[in-house]
Amino acid sequence: MDQRIRIVGGGLAGCEAAWQIARRGVAVELWEMRPVRATEAHVTDRLAELVCSNSFRSDDAERNAVGLLHEEMRRADSLVMAAADRHKVPAGQALAVDRTGFADAVQRAIEDEPAIRVCRAEAPGLPDAAEGPAIVATGPLTAPGLSQAILDATGEEHLAFFDALAPIVHRESIDFDRAWFQSRYDKAGPGGDRAAYINCPLDRERYEAFIDALLAADTIPFRDWERDTPYFEGCLPIEVMAARGRDTLRFGPMKPVGLTDPATGARPHAVVQLRQDNALGTLFNMVGFQTKLTHGAQKRVFRLIPGLEQAGFARLGGIHRNTFINSPVLLDAELRLRRAPHVRFAGQITGVEGYVESAAIGLLAGRFAAAEVAGVTAPPPPPTTAFGALLSHITGGHLGASGTFQPMNVNFGLFPPLAGRVPKRARKAAMVERARAGLGRWLGEGRAAAA
Repeated sequence: MDQRIRIVGGGLAGCEAAWQIARRGVAVELWEMRPVRATEAHVTDRLAELVCSNSFRSDDAERNAVGLLHEEMRRADSLVMAAADRHKVPAGQALAVDRTGFADAVQRAIEDEPAIRVCRAEAPGLPDAAEGPAIVATGPLTAPGLSQAILDATGEEHLAFFDALAPIVHRESIDFDRAWFQSRYDKAGPGGDRAAYINCPLDRERYEAFIDALLAADTIPFRDWERDTPYFEGCLPIEVMAARGRDTLRFGPMKPVGLTDPATGARPHAVVQLRQDNALGTLFNMVGFQTKLTHGAQKRVFRLIPGLEQAGFARLGGIHRNTFINSPVLLDAELRLRRAPHVRFAGQITGVEGYVESAAIGLLAGRFAAAEVAGVTAPPPPPTTAFGALLSHITGGHLGASGTFQPMNVNFGLFPPLAGRVPKRARKAAMVERARAGLGRWLGEGRAAAA
């Protein structure tokens, strides 16, 4: 086939997309700017270099959403998962890899594939429509020129910035014997709901203990290339606010005004509010709780809050420099840029977090692009699968705090609720069974469409 698909970015998402396209008989031109242009985080010029952890996280497909995503990727002929499995190292129930062996294996497979040509050069901008279809998979370290080209093409004002990420809690893990639904002064929001927030009350003693624990907790330092970016006053870490005075939080994000604890009939001393974070209503965001605490400290300190003692976190908080686009607004259901549909986006730049999640979106983008070139329709994965849950999150299923879009790891809170009443202890197993059935149908449909 004469048509060639250009991919910009040789990380996990770009390599996975290239592999999926080539396996479908379509030629690929994979651009990677290293070593011509270095980044602040990479230390080699290998394709698919792991710049942070060497862990792909849980490999438990029965009880963990990322483990389920591992399984789905393996069933979908993922290059990234095949290389990870060949180069895994002992890590209990997690899948961790020898990072050098892993990157070498991915690069060797890409370079040995006749349909893929690797171009070591910095992309000057977004590919023009006349050059054919393209996939941008450049991740959080996108070069400045390409970043500006993306801004120009999307009409967005910002691309690289500090994320102020508040923790996100699974609704089912909140204790409603202590927490309750109410909006301040019972005012209705845009949807007409007068009880849009979950409220967790603290009396004076609990509040003082919470402040003590918060101020004593360990924090994560900025990396060298992040340190010159200042905080914004509107998104200060809660531990920074608390250090300004013991009542700062009580008159800020933890102010109790306009709220009445139904257990006491009175206004609490302080309150933590949680706001719905996805369209399904399964995930709730801790309002104003962006933080630089370590993950272990967050779990320990935030579980001191009444109602959150058994909190299950879909995402923990953080503040870090990141590069991603407003995907629910900018991309269609096949990851195409609405303003320039010859360009697809894949990987972390779309607003997913994690190695496997990034590779998964690369896999989907590659399949969509190859099908389009072949003149066939590639059905999207069902939203009941891990693939589909991620795709739905970044292409329209996300309802973030104040309407903003924030990156997310795969988790069961992104999956549609189960039909009927299912006991809590059986829900994950039921979701996994439903996902496996849906994936089987999708893979069969995809093979039929390709034929």
